[in-house]
Amino acid sequence: MSQVRSRPRRIAVIGGGIAGLTAAYELAKLSSLEEPLHVALYEASSRLGGIVETIREGGFVIEGGPDGWVSEKPWARELAIELGLEEELIFSNDDERRTYVLIDGILKAMPGGMRMMVPADLAALDASDLFSSEAKQAFHQELGRAEELKKQAPIHDESVAAFVRRHFGDEVLDKIGAPLLSGVFGGDVAQLSVRAVMAPFVAMEREHGSLIAGLKAREATAGKKKTPLFTTLRSGLGTLIDRLVAAIPHEWVHLNVETTAIEREIEGWTLSTSAGREQFDVVMIAAPLHVARALLAPIDDRAVELMQMDASSAVIVGFGFDDAAKAPVPSGFGFLVPPDSNSLLLACTFMDQKFSHRVPAGGRLLRAFFGGRAAERVLRCGNDETAAIARMELARILGPLPEPRVTVVRRLPLSLPQYAVGHLERIAELDERLRGLNGLWLLGNGYRGVGLPDLIRDSRAAARAAFGLAGGTGKANEAPISA
Repeated sequence: MSQVRSRPRRIAVIGGGIAGLTAAYELAKLSSLEEPLHVALYEASSRLGGIVETIREGGFVIEGGPDGWVSEKPWARELAIELGLEEELIFSNDDERRTYVLIDGILKAMPGGMRMMVPADLAALDASDLFSSEAKQAFHQELGRAEELKKQAPIHDESVAAFVRRHFGDEVLDKIGAPLLSGVFGGDVAQLSVRAVMAPFVAMEREHGSLIAGLKAREATAGKKKTPLFTTLRSGLGTLIDRLVAAIPHEWVHLNVETTAIEREIEGWTLSTSAGREQFDVVMIAAPLHVARALLAPIDDRAVELMQMDASSAVIVGFGFDDAAKAPVPSGFGFLVPPDSNSLLLACTFMDQKFSHRVPAGGRLLRAFFGGRAAERVLRCGNDETAAIARMELARILGPLPEPRVTVVRRLPLSLPQYAVGHLERIAELDERLRGLNGLWLLGNGYRGVGLPDLIRDSRAAARAAFGLAGGTGKANEAPISA
């Protein structure tokens, strides 16, 4: 039987967003009388959850950040079930799934069966008015170019723009590729790493050459039963945050405490915060990327250089309308706005059609998104002006809108790190450097994915590895250092 340690091992978690909370939750599960831990979670703001926030007002369930997760990635669902939220899980209304693209001021539907910019149904593609005859021909020709594309697949990373252009041409990139990926990852498709943000499609190219052939093979393997595209919680994703917080010892959490510096000691680390200085065996930095860079700057110049990447901002404006008939929208999940369109918007989601249980009976819920340069402009505006701009932009596309019953404005500055070409190689080198520092982990959306499932997976694995390094029964190599 293990002896009780004379001093609990000490772990600091910097940042109380979904990554930091998940790491603290996992550490709380691992801590016991025989393997005690002292954990301090420092959050600079007055609330936990980071960009994950649910506003419930007047029967509307409005997400201030992400509205769900991709269902085929299991880690968020597993965590929700573990936290007793299985009955809360709901899925996107995929029978109604249709996405529109704003072309010359008109919303044109993407063909049915599209996965990102790859069509599974060429007949639906041919019937669509979204693409020109030349673009449709490029799609058909891509199937016949399978061997050529397979041979021409580059050995090294390339941009999303170069990848999509090789397969389908400029029109497909401009109309679908750019607005889709800008909304998720921020930045410019000419800079984004295809291996970091479209890994399944890179794998399809290696195996099949043609992405259309690869998608058809994948769907044939999956069979008739299809997983709903998106998952969320009936009462909103804020409930996931609430359950995580409830499962973490209260004394571990320190709100309104800013971490100002970290210092490497002979054994362990010293943290300087707005509340004082404290020593730890392990530090897990789950703060935004620019904050993590600033903390590491005095410690490792090359690590900071490897972490240097652009990040874009986003602004979300939610409108809840009492009467859906007075705020009509086409059937579907929402629309995308290509970069060169005459609109400040990046996208809009028809939330009451994407998910059930978002609105009171007969209601309508729209979420407008600003990104890139437009977001930077809107960030400088007050809430009323931001809402007015969003409503005006929506009215130009959808027609006149009534006075909303509920309006929510959320600003997400520098929230979307851009995974530029060579990102995976830089992160691999960053891992090696951090291993040499011993006891330092990086968590969050600047490293291995931006979606909730990716952040949850990496944070749980890193917490298990940190627990082992801090003297618990786990093994230090269970997860990459930079999770």
